Amino acid sequence: MRKYWERIIETLIFASGFVSIVFVVLILVFLLKEGLELFRGVNVWSFLLGKRWYPISEPPVFGILPLILGSLWVTVGATLIAVPLGIACAIFIGEIAPGWLREVLKAGVELLAAIPSIVLGFIGLVTLVPLVKAVFGLPTGLTAMAGSIMLAFMAMPTIVSIMEDALNTVPKSYREGSVAMGATKWQTIWRIILPSASSGIIAAVMLGIGRVIGETMAVMMITGNAAVIPSSMFQPVRTMTATIAAEMGETVQGSDHYFSLFAIGIVLFLITFVVNLLADRFLHQGETK
Repeated sequence: MRKYWERIIETLIFASGFVSIVFVVLILVFLLKEGLELFRGVNVWSFLLGKRWYPISEPPVFGILPLILGSLWVTVGATLIAVPLGIACAIFIGEIAPGWLREVLKAGVELLAAIPSIVLGFIGLVTLVPLVKAVFGLPTGLTAMAGSIMLAFMAMPTIVSIMEDALNTVPKSYREGSVAMGATKWQTIWRIILPSASSGIIAAVMLGIGRVIGETMAVMMITGNAAVIPSSMFQPVRTMTATIAAEMGETVQGSDHYFSLFAIGIVLFLITFVVNLLADRFLHQGETK
């Protein structure tokens, strides 16, 4: 009877994984079906490298380079903020905090991940945007900097959780051997634990980047939504996700504008796929060591 139930559970797990793959393939097929229609009349390189996004002008201009760079500015800024803080938090939770505090902090981190992005975007609009404007003396706080700070806060739970799990996979004997050799706790963390968990840490960073790239509502509310090529973090920007969310409801189905938004979706899908593929590769490298 036990083997019978184990076989049922294994079959259900396999079916769940298979269905997930099918859904991803169907999403890609749908994006390709709608998005590739644009390139019957628009050159691919002019779409990817064009500096102007005027989809409703006459004639319309579809250049998503400002959107790509806007997403890049926000993603890089959020990564630079979230990664050091994430590593510090994961080290404290996994290696320094006492048992009771560790459980409380882990629960708190998981709770942060459950907050809806629209709520965080509203909080950022009310509190973070005026703060950025006042601190940096800007004409508006709706900038890439505000978006980076908020997205770093949103990516932190993912980064901390995966990094903390990676630190826990380091064998206890490594710690004991390091201490026996006379190393301090900080030397053990820096020279033994972090290098041993490096693949998991890199995977956490990659998944955090994927979380940042795919965020929509928060960045749409606090980055200014200006489809121009930014020259600094203190300018309004517009991301690819925000463009799709803001304009999809205003397009005419079957128009070039409609197809262009799906083409942006293809670009986003490919970027996210590559990021997750790299993260999975680093995770499997850690398992084979």
